[in-house]
Amino acid sequence: MKIKFKVNLLPSRTSGSVRKYTRSKFGNFMFFAFLFLFGAFSVLPLIYSVATSFKPLDELLVFPPTLFTVRRPTINNYLALPDLISGLSVPLSRYLTNSLFISISGTLLHVLAATAAAFVLSKIDLKFKKTIFLIIQLSLLFNAYTLSIPRYLIYNGMDIIDTYWVYILPAIPSSMGVFLMKQYMDGYIPDALIEAAKIDGANYLRIFSSIIFPSVKPCVLTLVLFAFQSIWSTIPTGTIFNESLKTLPTVMSTISAGGIARSGAAMAATVIMMIPPIVVYLFSQSSIKETMGSAGIKG
Repeated sequence: MKIKFKVNLLPSRTSGSVRKYTRSKFGNFMFFAFLFLFGAFSVLPLIYSVATSFKPLDELLVFPPTLFTVRRPTINNYLALPDLISGLSVPLSRYLTNSLFISISGTLLHVLAATAAAFVLSKIDLKFKKTIFLIIQLSLLFNAYTLSIPRYLIYNGMDIIDTYWVYILPAIPSSMGVFLMKQYMDGYIPDALIEAAKIDGANYLRIFSSIIFPSVKPCVLTLVLFAFQSIWSTIPTGTIFNESLKTLPTVMSTISAGGIARSGAAMAATVIMMIPPIVVYLFSQSSIKETMGSAGIKG
């Protein structure tokens, strides 16, 4: 007598089994359609700025206004910029040099300070470091405009009014920079690596320069983007009076004050001001997603 056994190859649905759920094709379509619409909506201001910068004056005055349509594109708005700023007592090259010097030096100091502070809070046994980090997180809630008066009093006491330090000094400390860098170090740099370097006789300065800084390159590039964009577009009020110390955004903002007749030129100036941050983003975009994911900011 032969006994046949039937083996069930299907996984049993026990309480410990894991069931895998997948979206349907319609669900995938709706998901990507939502992402596409959201992305397109985010790009609309950029498209509007570029389109308006190529509109002639008669299309700027048309009613109802056309947001993205340009019937007769022209580059006169860009060509008019030198004439609009030709009457300034300081040449345009001076404003551009000030902007580049302040943005580059401020970005470098910003990244160095954020990385050093995050290294101390993440990898060094420090008393009350959890409390210090909590205070840094709470400082993210403060609006920058609420600090304008205290900053002015501090700058006046330090006697740095009407100097480059008015631009650079506020850019060095950054709660967001320290937060992102610390979260990145916590997730990607093991403590055993620091302990091994200590055993080999390396001090904290050598560990920071030879191990930490090269290991956090993606987060550094992300901070470079954020810091450069913020410093580049900064227009200080009530602290810079010397015309030779003003930056390109300051002189470009004077063009926007010319009313509707200058709206095309003002938008052309806006497009020009957007170019440097976009170039910086193109060089650092591959590192931004990794940094945000490590910091718990999921897209």
